[in-house]
Amino acid sequence: MTSKELSKGKSFQNRATGWKYSVWARYLLFLFLVILFYVSLASKLLPERYDIQEGTRSEVDIAAPMQIPNTKATLKAQEEAAERVQPMFQIVQMRNENLMTTLLDRIDRLNQDDQISSQDKIDIYRDEIPQRQKDFVSNFINNNRKAGTYSETLLEEIRNVVQEQSYRIPEETYIKISRLTSDDIQEMKAVARDIVSRLMTDQISEATTARAKVAEMVSVSSLSKRTQREVVQELARLVVTSNRFYDEEGTKEAKVQARENTQTVFIKQGDTLVAKGEIITPEMYTLLGENDLLKNEVNYWPQLGLLMLSCLLSAAILMYIQQFSGTHFKYNNAQLLMLVLIFIITIVVMHVTAILQTSENSYVGFLAPVAVGAMLIALLLDTTLAFVCSIIIGMLSSIILNTHQGQIFDFELGFFAVLVSFVAIFATHRASQRSTILKGAIMVCLFGSIAVFTLALIDSGDWNRTTTLYGIGFAFAGGVLTAILVIGLMPFFETSFGILSALKLVELSNPNHPLLRKLLTETPGTYHHSVMVGNLSEAAAEAIGANGLLCRVGSYYHDIGKTKRPIYFIENQNNMENPHDSIDPKLSKSIIVAHARDGVEMQKDYKLPRPIRDIAEQHHGTTFLHYFYHKALRQAEEAGVEPDFTEDDFRYPGPKAQSKESAIVGIADSVEAAVRSLRKPTVEQVESMIEKIIKGRLDDHQFNDCDLTMRELDIVAKTLKETVMGIFHSRIEYPEEMKKPKPTSPEAG
Repeated sequence: MTSKELSKGKSFQNRATGWKYSVWARYLLFLFLVILFYVSLASKLLPERYDIQEGTRSEVDIAAPMQIPNTKATLKAQEEAAERVQPMFQIVQMRNENLMTTLLDRIDRLNQDDQISSQDKIDIYRDEIPQRQKDFVSNFINNNRKAGTYSETLLEEIRNVVQEQSYRIPEETYIKISRLTSDDIQEMKAVARDIVSRLMTDQISEATTARAKVAEMVSVSSLSKRTQREVVQELARLVVTSNRFYDEEGTKEAKVQARENTQTVFIKQGDTLVAKGEIITPEMYTLLGENDLLKNEVNYWPQLGLLMLSCLLSAAILMYIQQFSGTHFKYNNAQLLMLVLIFIITIVVMHVTAILQTSENSYVGFLAPVAVGAMLIALLLDTTLAFVCSIIIGMLSSIILNTHQGQIFDFELGFFAVLVSFVAIFATHRASQRSTILKGAIMVCLFGSIAVFTLALIDSGDWNRTTTLYGIGFAFAGGVLTAILVIGLMPFFETSFGILSALKLVELSNPNHPLLRKLLTETPGTYHHSVMVGNLSEAAAEAIGANGLLCRVGSYYHDIGKTKRPIYFIENQNNMENPHDSIDPKLSKSIIVAHARDGVEMQKDYKLPRPIRDIAEQHHGTTFLHYFYHKALRQAEEAGVEPDFTEDDFRYPGPKAQSKESAIVGIADSVEAAVRSLRKPTVEQVESMIEKIIKGRLDDHQFNDCDLTMRELDIVAKTLKETVMGIFHSRIEYPEEMKKPKPTSPEAG
């Protein structure tokens, strides 16, 4: 194992063993977050309990802490509703007129058969006609059973009712049927079908009632022969059946629906359950127990539910950090501790506000500066994490600030909290100076007031003009409190946790910072180089959505280590010989690569934040010092000895860039130095040089540890080219055709 690998291993070991990177410490912090949520919500979600026994007198008035379901009264109301349900009936059309047609067709065919005697025909009719009526009903039931059209219970009801109300044709009618001619039957068909069809259009519960109408309908028909009328009358009475049947399952379902649709009877919040001095009856005791109001019958389900809710809220944060750490930001336990502190502060201000609330002035809840947490998380940690936490803060506020009994969440306060938190994040996520916080607070005041007014318009029943004005005023005051708290807390978090916020970055970019003054006075060439690298890296970073401000400020400090040996770096060698010409290339290499390590040590002495130090340490990665390696090879060759070194000995110790920002600063550093080395650069040279630098680092695997994509590298190359052309405009020579005056071209100026 090489010395470089050993140093990397030690570095990783030191990081892993510290509490900031301990897995156990991380989960302890999340356990504390669960406890925090549990404790903060317990007073709102867990009911008060009383030490009371059945058969004793109550020493206090026990009022309903919330709207309580009255189980006994509700059951009674449900049964009364079920009893009021009328029996359900189904209308079932069996198309009985088809049976009439079938019977008359059969009679016609049989009467035309001269081979059968009249007595035999009478016997056949006596057996077959009633049987055909039974078969007709049975076939209808069987077909519908297979099709699943009606329930089995209803089909059995049809069978039983039809059987009970069956009609028996008189004996003499069969004799008359056997004497009918084919012409008689053809004349009877239309009349018989019409009579049956008309009768069956009515709802028939009792077939006897419908059959009583047959005689009158036949008498007014077009049939002229008495035999025809008598036969049609009897056949119609046989064919006509009930078509309205009792639906037992439908009735049961209707009763079930009636019970379900019965509104729950409630004991209103505040109503007295047990008066002082009243004897506790078994019913009272049961009611108190069912609603978790007894100390001796502790119901652990609410505690379990609250614990699960606390775990779910914490798990949402944990899953987000586990999923997106490294994509949006890299976290350690110090940052998680800061997140917990921010939640503590936010929850405390909610509870302080809740003390001032009553059910009559619930609008005081809008005074709570709930956007403090979201704004601090956005400024100090991560914007996307701030949005996730805003939703959780909204849920917490809707519980803690809720004054409506009988409901867990207050939608209005929850909506207000989420909205102002989102607005605060949007207004301050790219803050570059303290005044931005004030601008964000103004946005919170404005949108908070609009939200209150909007809720008042929607829920006009619970709002009046006075309530609305108070709500708007408190929302505005809450925005002012948000600004005061954030401005006051920012320095505490930045100092205590070494957080590099955008505001801190702007402060570090001040040229009066001791390190930057040292860089300017002792190594003006390096200072100018660093400023140019800052311009290039900032433009490239912003083009791909990275932190441009971090790149700029990191660039200012990335070569601070050169102040230890300034003359060994070419930008500081004005009108003097290059000292590397007279020393061993191995020593030159050691001096060159040392500036990264020296810079990190100097930044540690001045307590610069970790991201700035990372850029100084990683901007060269493990790149290869070609010039000194080949110089050493040449000297060994001239001395006629075998080289006692390898390419790895002429590489920077690293580590490679761990973030997009470090990688971009490294690219910009090389690009600026390369452009500065060109006497009369052209656009083609600049473009080719940038592509060569990026390709060289890509082929050397310098981007393996960061999440730069190929598409982002293309954008970086294009942005660097445009920025270089803008910065070195007077030095870069353009192609001949681009020198011709073109008033419409942006390059003409």
